[in-house]
Amino acid sequence: MSHIPVLEIGGTHVTAAVIDTGAGLPVPRTVVRRPVAAGAAAGELLDAIAGAADRADVGEGAHWGVAIPGPFDYAAGVGRFRGIGKFESLHGVDVRAELLGRLPANPRGISFINDADAFAVGEYRAGAASGHERAVCITLGTGVGSSFLAAGQPVVEGPDVPPYGRAHRLTVDGLPLEEVVSRRAIRRYYTDLVGGADEGRAPDVHDIAVLARDGDPYAQRAIGHCFGALGRVLAPWCERFGASLMVVGGSMTGSWDLVGPALRAGLEAAGSGTAPPLATALRPADAPLIGAAHWILHRSAGAASVRT
Repeated sequence: MSHIPVLEIGGTHVTAAVIDTGAGLPVPRTVVRRPVAAGAAAGELLDAIAGAADRADVGEGAHWGVAIPGPFDYAAGVGRFRGIGKFESLHGVDVRAELLGRLPANPRGISFINDADAFAVGEYRAGAASGHERAVCITLGTGVGSSFLAAGQPVVEGPDVPPYGRAHRLTVDGLPLEEVVSRRAIRRYYTDLVGGADEGRAPDVHDIAVLARDGDPYAQRAIGHCFGALGRVLAPWCERFGASLMVVGGSMTGSWDLVGPALRAGLEAAGSGTAPPLATALRPADAPLIGAAHWILHRSAGAASVRT
């Protein structure tokens, strides 16, 4: 399989592409990105996801790779979205069967992979994690995604990784990580600092970063606090895992001049002097697509079967 069709499903978009596994990159002019309404009904969501693939030039009976966020039963292809504010209509839905009936050219199969794992595998194959035997890959968007890679394969169990290899399952001072580090948490913390009561009207993370660059002490404190906490909670796991690099992707890396130093400070404060170097993703848009294709080529029985 030198050309593999793939989908990456995000909270606000779906991207389709054909990956040339020889070159390790999307085939030119095959990448299609479209918006998707995460709160839509199941049929509408599935139509939108499959619709992005209409232009994919694939032969009959292709095997698709699909990167999708959890909670999801990746082996069965069934959604487990409940109480998380997105894709709720896909809870209990056989997404594999529904997409097989919608994707072009009568596909013969679909392999699902967690979107953070797909990002990590893609960065290992063609990005910043290339050449690293052990790397921790983090995505910073509405929440925190993570993958612990050993020789390019996600590690999901054992004493050297968080439960299921998922950083969002960790706690900070008794709180779930994403109550301290997430789009929602950063906005809430900034609002509390300035004495505001309406969290819904708080500036977004990008705007808080602009304020921090302009010298706003509350914005600077909010970013330092939240991403410093992320560094502190990840530091012992990076050491236990023996990571030689941490790769960071996601929309918040657009403010890396602020996020990077805060994350580094947290890693160094909680570690024992062996915090891994930090690097931003080299292929932030393509990595999940590349990873989904390589998952088909290198997947092992039972790996990544259920991720939450």
